[in-house]
Amino acid sequence: MGETAVKGLEVVAPPGVQEVTITRRINAPRERVFKAYTDAASITQWWGPRRYETIVDTLEARPGGSWRFINRQGDQEFGFHGVFHDVVPSERITWTFEFEGVPGHVSLETVTFEDEGDSTNIRIHSVFETVADRDGMIESGMESGLAESMDRLQELLDSQR
Repeated sequence: MGETAVKGLEVVAPPGVQEVTITRRINAPRERVFKAYTDAASITQWWGPRRYETIVDTLEARPGGSWRFINRQGDQEFGFHGVFHDVVPSERITWTFEFEGVPGHVSLETVTFEDEGDSTNIRIHSVFETVADRDGMIESGMESGLAESMDRLQELLDSQR
């Protein structure tokens, strides 16, 4: 592991540590970026790879609320879910993340939205239960999938100007 850059993402995954930090600059004010993270209609337009339709099954963006998104292509579906621990508008979201295809491997993610005037640095800090879980997530293609999602987020925000 270590530090890499994929399509505008900075990914820091220190060897032997069960966490990863990902940073991406989005050219939009943080209030708009935060809204895109917490609005079901927006999430369906940017979350996940382009080849999948994203369905928001549940989205309760408040402490104790739950979320569940589904990526669908034809008869193939992949579910993801979690629970919101903290939601501070335009500043921070802390939630759990679990891929339903590999149940029992839950990470805790804190997404911060750092104000840079007309742009926002999104910083995602994920803590996994084990180093093996963290490494498995990275090896599964997490970086390229997240890079594509962030590109789509930028496109959505550009289209709303």
